[in-house]
Amino acid sequence: MMTSLLHRMTGSWFLLLMGSLLCGLLHVGCANSLSTNAPIKIALIGDSTACEYPAEAKLRGWGQMLPKFLPEHVEIFNAARGGLSTKTYPDWLWNCVLESNADYLLIQFGHNDSHAKGRPESTDAATDYRDNLIRFIREARAAGIEPILVTPVRRRLFKDGALTSELSPYRDGMYAVAEAEAVKLIDLHELSGQLYTDLGEAGSEAFTPNFVDHADRPGSMDLTHFTETGATAMAALVAKE
Repeated sequence: MMTSLLHRMTGSWFLLLMGSLLCGLLHVGCANSLSTNAPIKIALIGDSTACEYPAEAKLRGWGQMLPKFLPEHVEIFNAARGGLSTKTYPDWLWNCVLESNADYLLIQFGHNDSHAKGRPESTDAATDYRDNLIRFIREARAAGIEPILVTPVRRRLFKDGALTSELSPYRDGMYAVAEAEAVKLIDLHELSGQLYTDLGEAGSEAFTPNFVDHADRPGSMDLTHFTETGATAMAALVAKE
């Protein structure tokens, strides 16, 4: 889809803080928004699986690697930030996106929305998650931006040799919104799941950092975020669509 479009023209607060420091959530205005003269302009909102990381960090987001697969005349405003969900995406940053002169907007949420009930970022896949996506879609369209939904990328989490599917309700919720609102959708959940399944647990080990200091699940290996290898592979999947 992306290629065809281009051719056509912790506690939650600890997680949020760490994501803010790594992915630049702290309010610094709209300095990284788009210029007005790029032929094609793409904005991206989402979480730490898609955001930009500093050069010295071990992590990378797939949105950070996306320019590798797009023509030079395409400009990207990566407004994805760590720790955020459809519920907690800040108004000031959303306003930057709406004012960014983007032609297209990629929307990927689900990881933080899926956190345990009672956490500030948590949403229900069948109710407020969908409502929040609809708000993003309608406000983007009102600003002259074409929204494209991206289902949440899979975690590289295997159980008894099979990939787990804990994010499936959010993938299904996004599908329902795409149909109801007539929005284009990139099923990164399915694409990444197929890639992980084809490679297997051992064959995909280099995609994630695998260290045991995962803020989402203390004491568990980080099988959610990406190394440069993993982020590049996921960006390639998005770009092909």
